[in-house]
Amino acid sequence: MLLHHLLKEGAIDVEQMAVELGVSESTVRRGLRELESKGLLRRTHGGAVPVESSFYEPFRYDASFLQQEAVRTDEKRRIGLAAAELVSEGEIVAISAGTTATQVARCLRHRSGITIVTNAVNVAMELSNCPGLTVISTGGVLSGSWFSLLGQSAIRTVEEFHYDWAFVGLDGIHASQGATANHQDEAALNRAMISHSRQAVAVADHSKLNIIARSHVCQLSDISLLVTDDSADAGCLDEIVLRGLQVRVV
Repeated sequence: MLLHHLLKEGAIDVEQMAVELGVSESTVRRGLRELESKGLLRRTHGGAVPVESSFYEPFRYDASFLQQEAVRTDEKRRIGLAAAELVSEGEIVAISAGTTATQVARCLRHRSGITIVTNAVNVAMELSNCPGLTVISTGGVLSGSWFSLLGQSAIRTVEEFHYDWAFVGLDGIHASQGATANHQDEAALNRAMISHSRQAVAVADHSKLNIIARSHVCQLSDISLLVTDDSADAGCLDEIVLRGLQVRVV
């Protein structure tokens, strides 16, 4: 319960958490100490916050990625948690590059018995010290500030597996034009993940809806589920649902 609250809200206040759970503050603090000992959070005065992202030092201050991470943070965190909760022990999942897909990965840090294949260097780094997870990084050409490995080498690695779930970040999702990305190589990689998955999940905040980016990824019929946030336009979601795509709003 404590970890779920932290992943959803981004912070824990001991006093507030004790009231919500109907337990003593000392019980909450004891729980936080146990989670901190496992590397799952960092305690602060009066509460706790998530463990900071494990970035290689040269990338720590990369402006473009960090700026994107700071946009709609709460929405992306809720989307990531809802998506991660779909995964069961023993499954193999693909996770694409992107800030929302990264949130899915972060919500799997405490899990075990899961294999993750990713073309995102930052995701591989952040999960590298999680003993319960098997992390496989693709090869490929590194695409600068998005930490994304792309090209035929990356696609070949993706196509070596069949996934229970593929979690794909998108630059656009549109009722008639389907899923799109800003870059052709990114679109090709995401399409490979989707085509090799039993269930493909688009993770996209409301700003990506009704947008058509430059490169086609797939039709909506190729995706099993869209997870988005509660600021999404209701009319846009209705059109997407009419096209047969299941939607979960968080």
